[in-house]
Amino acid sequence: MTESMTPRALTRAQRRTLKAQAHHLEPVVIIGDAGLTPAVLHEIDANLASHELIKIRVHGDEREARAVMIGEIGAKLGASLVQHIGKILVMFRPRPDEKAEKPAPKPKTKTRNKQRRTKRSYQG
Repeated sequence: MTESMTPRALTRAQRRTLKAQAHHLEPVVIIGDAGLTPAVLHEIDANLASHELIKIRVHGDEREARAVMIGEIGAKLGASLVQHIGKILVMFRPRPDEKAEKPAPKPKTKTRNKQRRTKRSYQG
């Protein structure tokens, strides 16, 4: 888990697209009565690393507590809030560029393809 990351601001168009993608998702992390523990933060971090876009269900009736949790998740994990409806939070954190880590693929050598005959050329 990375500490003190800043959440990325999303544009209106990005937020709308992410809301559409998150519509069919089920919550993958549930924050219980104990609140935002280090174990829960670790699970959120792991799910954001593998999925980028996740839903989180928060048990508890306090709106202010949910707002604090959103700020804490954003500050500690660098995730941006996409949507907050009732007790469901949709969070997004883009994956780091994997292209920088992977070596460039080897160029393929060109091979001459044989001329293929069409189905009609066999008829007649």
